[in-house]
Order: sequence, then C-alpha cells, then structure tokens
Amino acid sequence: MTRKTVRIAMNGVTGRMGYRQHLVRSILALRDQGGLDLGDGTVLWPEPVLLGRREGALREIAERHGLEHVATDLDAVLADPSVEIYFDAQVTSAREESIRAAIAAGKHVYTEKPTATGLDGALALARLAHARGIRHGVVQDKLFLPGLRKLKRLVDGGFFGRILSVRGEFGYWVFEGDWQPAQRPSWNYRAQDGGGIVVDMFPHWEYVLHELFGRVTSVQALATTHVPQRWDEHGKPYDATADDAAYGVFEIEGGIIAQINSSWAVRVHRDELVEFQVDGTEGSAVAGLRGCRAQHRSATPKPVWNPDVPATEAFREQWQEVPDNAEFDNGFKAQWELFLKHVYADGPYHWDLLAGARGVQLAELGLRSSAEGRRLAVPEIAL
Repeated sequence: MTRKTVRIAMNGVTGRMGYRQHLVRSILALRDQGGLDLGDGTVLWPEPVLLGRREGALREIAERHGLEHVATDLDAVLADPSVEIYFDAQVTSAREESIRAAIAAGKHVYTEKPTATGLDGALALARLAHARGIRHGVVQDKLFLPGLRKLKRLVDGGFFGRILSVRGEFGYWVFEGDWQPAQRPSWNYRAQDGGGIVVDMFPHWEYVLHELFGRVTSVQALATTHVPQRWDEHGKPYDATADDAAYGVFEIEGGIIAQINSSWAVRVHRDELVEFQVDGTEGSAVAGLRGCRAQHRSATPKPVWNPDVPATEAFREQWQEVPDNAEFDNGFKAQWELFLKHVYADGPYHWDLLAGARGVQLAELGLRSSAEGRRLAVPEIAL
C-alpha cells in the first residue's frame, strides 16, 4: 500500500458542527481507521490544518487531538501549495468570500451549507468552481442518515406505488438562554448575522426532497419569530430578529405535495427530532434519523371515525420496522469519504456547489413567499 498525505484546510472547527461532526467524527475517525483505502493500492491520510480566527481555541483543539497545524491567516494557507482541499464550516455570513478565495487559489472545495447568503452569490461560486476546473462538494448529511437511507430504499424499490404526499416534522425547544443555556449559538437568531431557521433548514429540505422524490417546483411558506427575546452566550438579552419557525408547503414534480414544519420553539412529541411520513397508493412509511417503519396496502387496517368512544387500536403497533440490512457509518464521515474518492479516485459525486445553490434558492424563495403571502414557483437553475 502507498500512503498519500492530503492536507485539508478546515475553517470553522471551533464551532459545534465543524468540530464534532467534521473534525472528530469524520477526519480523525478516518485517521483512526488507518486512512481511506482508494481500492487501487493507495491509502489517503488526511492531515487537517485547523484554520480560524481564535488561535488559542485552535491550539487547544490541536493539543487535545495530537495535531500539528494551526493557522489564522486564510490567505497564507490558501497560498500554500501543499494544502489541496479547503473545507468551510464557518458562520454563513463569512462563507462566500472564503470559498471564492479558495476557488481562486485552485483548491478543491468542500463546504457546509448554505453556501452563500443569496442565490446570486451561490450560483457565482458554482460557476467559478466549474470554470476553474476544481472538484467541489456541499455537505448534504441527512441523505446519509440510516432512516432516510431505508426510506430511499423503499422509494427505489417501488414500495409506495404512486407517491402522493410527504409530511415532515423537525425541531425541538431551544432554551431562551435566561434560566438554562441555549443549545444553539445566539447568531442563529439574528437576521443581520445570517441567522434564521429558513436559511438553516430549507437547504436541507431541498436536497432531501430533490434526491428522494424529485425537483421542488413551488414553495409557499410562513416564517415567524415565536420567541422575540433571547439571552446570548454572556447572559445578555438581545432581540431575536430572525425566524425561529417556518411552515412550508412544497410542490414536487409529478404532483407530490410536501408539507414540512421546522421549529426551534416546539416541544418534541415524536420518536425522533425529525420525521418524514410518505404516503403512496401502495403503502406508507415514517422515517426518522435512524428508524423507518412501513405499512403496506395489504396490511392497512380499517379505522372508523367515532368520537363518542375511546380509541381501541394501537396505531403505532400496526407498522413494520424496516430492517437495517447494512452497516450505517456516521453520515458526515460517509460523505467525506465519497468526496475524497471523488477528488483522488475520480469517484462519482453530484452534491456540488450547484446543488448547494438550489438550497439557497429555496430558502430565499421561502422567505420571499412568507413576506409576500403567496405561493412562488421555483425556477430551474443551471451553470
């Protein structure tokens, strides 16, 4: 075996997602398993360069994990020819400029979403990357969740017949920060800093709907701020200027209707923090992060509406668990592996910056739909 070291600039690893999912559970996990076998006698050895603004925090992370490379100068890192990949998990408002610089430097780009604060910027990045000839990818982690992979297996196997509708519920109660610390950073609730649940979650819903069911052709949304005041990381009150809940209806090519509620102001009464129910002429399924249950047409009971007597049927028990049938690795790590194989072994990969731009487009149209109080068509976009 030949070992090839790949230096990856990782910008934003002091944040929760960048640190836990991308550094620890993806890149360091690949190192723990001995690198990534490309199948041709080559093993990739990822060497992260921790990049950010807070040198002290970066050095603490490096020491904790026995890493060598820390930097605070983006331009200097991008000028280093030994750095081949740039990864971005910064706050949204800082992402577009950094990715643009990485593309100009000829680095392959892998990034969290949204890729930019508006569609024009997101499309510009996709076009620049295409013109520069680099490899580029956008994190679309929910496609790799065990529950959604089982759901896609049902879709691909024709289990549903003609799919009629999709209903999604996502969210949980994020503490205001006064009497218990909030589980999300305060910038998430300030529109001026790129916050808001539409900007955060509609890009996820775009790729989930697109990959499992088809292209989204229209959106009608209502975004609102249920909790107008919160307390930041220092215990200071601030006005929440960004939406913390959004209620969306999406039309999908072929006539499928999707309804998805997203909220950071809802208490969970479901099995998982996100669930999707798909109903079709031949069967239905409910998928969460890990589990997926199905009910075929032939096994569908015949409930009768009668509000005068207590319900006697245990409806949840009438569904069958969809088996794993495979080992499911961490979704972020699985997608990192695919992207690295795309760059170094010419493996297939279509979750690129254009796919990222579709997510930004849906968020932008969702906010506009809410502001204008009307349904909006989602035009197709291309390079």
